Amino acid sequence: MGKWTQIYDPLGLIAPGLPEYLLSALVAAIPLYLLFYMLAVKRAAGHKAAFAGTLSAIILAITVWGMPVGLTINSTVMGALFGIFPIVWIIITAVWIYNMTVESGEFEIIKNSLASMTDDRRLQAIFIAFAFGSFIEGTAGFGTPVAITAAMLVGLGFSPLYAAGICLIANTAPVAFGAIGVPIIVGSSASGLAAASGLSVDETTFHISKIVGRQLPFLSIIVPCWVSITMCGIKRTFEVLPALLVAGICFAGTQFFASNFLGPYLPDILSAMVTIAGLIVLLRVWKPRNIFHFPEEPASTSGPSASNYSCGEILRAWMPYIILAAMVTIWGLPAFKGAVKAIEGFALGIPWPGLNGVVWQATPIVTAEKIYTAQFNFNFVTAGGTAILLSGLMASFIMPNYGIGKAIACFMRTIYQLRYPIATIAMILGLAYTMNYSGMSSTLGLAFTKTGWLFPFFAPILGWLGVFLTGSDTSSNALFSSLQATTAQQVGVDPYLTVASNSSGGVTGKMISPQSISVATSATGMVGQEGNLFRFTIFHSLAMTLAVCLIVLLQAYPLHGMLPDIPPSIQTVLDAARAKMVP
Repeated sequence: MGKWTQIYDPLGLIAPGLPEYLLSALVAAIPLYLLFYMLAVKRAAGHKAAFAGTLSAIILAITVWGMPVGLTINSTVMGALFGIFPIVWIIITAVWIYNMTVESGEFEIIKNSLASMTDDRRLQAIFIAFAFGSFIEGTAGFGTPVAITAAMLVGLGFSPLYAAGICLIANTAPVAFGAIGVPIIVGSSASGLAAASGLSVDETTFHISKIVGRQLPFLSIIVPCWVSITMCGIKRTFEVLPALLVAGICFAGTQFFASNFLGPYLPDILSAMVTIAGLIVLLRVWKPRNIFHFPEEPASTSGPSASNYSCGEILRAWMPYIILAAMVTIWGLPAFKGAVKAIEGFALGIPWPGLNGVVWQATPIVTAEKIYTAQFNFNFVTAGGTAILLSGLMASFIMPNYGIGKAIACFMRTIYQLRYPIATIAMILGLAYTMNYSGMSSTLGLAFTKTGWLFPFFAPILGWLGVFLTGSDTSSNALFSSLQATTAQQVGVDPYLTVASNSSGGVTGKMISPQSISVATSATGMVGQEGNLFRFTIFHSLAMTLAVCLIVLLQAYPLHGMLPDIPPSIQTVLDAARAKMVP
């Protein structure tokens, strides 16, 4: 097939009196309207909503954006396969480890160890959903923390809806630095700011890390309180305020320090470890006066349950997650990935047949026409899911009365358990890739650029939109970072700020992305109730997004001094852009 060039305003000539890109953007958003309607209004199952959204995207790409039928179907299939590997691969293996701990009886020991520390549901949520979830986000990312922590909370007695919703809300603060800083690294690379500024890619990445580290701590410090208020209201939240303050301050302070002085690789891991340590120390000297349980549970004011197990048994029960954390940490290290790629042939970058080299991007998305590459990376050995798989295999030998045979049988049952979420995730990524390669996503992005000096307020919304579409802050940064940088320079705004805000805004879209919701429902036995979970999280997502938008707008103008200095070469470009805007 020959060359096909994207168009970004296919309906511009139909209504020449409207602002550029407006009508096209309204039409490009139809798949999003359908997803929202199916999930929030009809409360449809996730795979049904995903099918409707993906089908509408395919039809629009062909009939409105003029993408050839073969290219459209090909891009959808590529996206679906990317959804299966590496994303579904991570989810299956993570839920499998949890299922094994349940089948072996070890999860009962984990529950008892947590209850012996505190049986207050609010503190259990902070320990597991916020702190432990942040550790897993920092080491694995891509849905793993929600899959593990939501399942753990259900096992402790939380209702499935609250377990899933709380874990989605808590999994906001760490997302931008997830998977050993991958979203920041990808955003830096995709933005093109290294070449524009004369800095190295590593220097640009560190600069963006510093800005994100001066945005997200404002959100991180309030997330524990947000979770508690969601569970029990403001009045009862004051009963555990010391613990919430310790958790928020430990996490936010460490996040700022690590992102500004160490780089994007360790903020989540270090923040989670400091938070867990801080809470353990606090609970040795302070206990909540009243213990909170959900209304359907029996009231309790007797304090934590007595531990029924020895230290050795507790350590053995936690060992699958200890091994998991260690393995995904090792797997995420650049030195490990580089060593593996040097000695094995599995880290394959496969040019996608019939798509790679055929689709071309045009101005203003790029400064000159260039190929929109299509490459599928089958990095099986270095994939996070493979690390989790090996963790589970090692753990199966530690679990009493278990073993490799039972582990394999449990793995097959887990795949069957997740059959609908697998279909949902594959279709959602197919939708995202269809919109990306057809130019529909770029149309939506270009419409936001018409906001002029208010663009910093809307920059996080682009990140939010990208994560809603793909379920990944990494994918959102890959999709919009170049557009964020280019637009910011055109309107005279710090491009590093808008690229960073794409990642910071994206974290608030994680909790409502169909992919994340599908992960949460599958982990908590709520498959088919994706619409209910979407309605649970949508308000929290919009409120947090508004907070990030206001932070970025203030940092763009009156509070710009709180950001690191702009490189001189970029400052010259911004000065010229601002001079043109002055009447």
